[in-house]
Amino acid sequence: MARYTEEFKNTIIELYKSGKSLAVLHSEYGIPKSTISTWIKDNSPVSSNSDDEMTLKELRSLKRELSQIKEENEILKKAMAILAKK
Repeated sequence: MARYTEEFKNTIIELYKSGKSLAVLHSEYGIPKSTISTWIKDNSPVSSNSDDEMTLKELRSLKRELSQIKEENEILKKAMAILAKK
């Protein structure tokens, strides 16, 4: 699987936003249409009830970070309970 830089992905997204179709981008750069679609979706704003706006990629990242923090918090709680018994 090819790895693309964020700069390259952003360039492709900007080309799409400027009017180039997925088919044209696919033929010019050899990137699967589904990959380009994913990049576009991941970098499209997601609105909430508040005035905050973020991309789907940022939202996924925050969810992963929150999950990791919750896990670390549970580990710390268990460690504190063990230490309190001693």
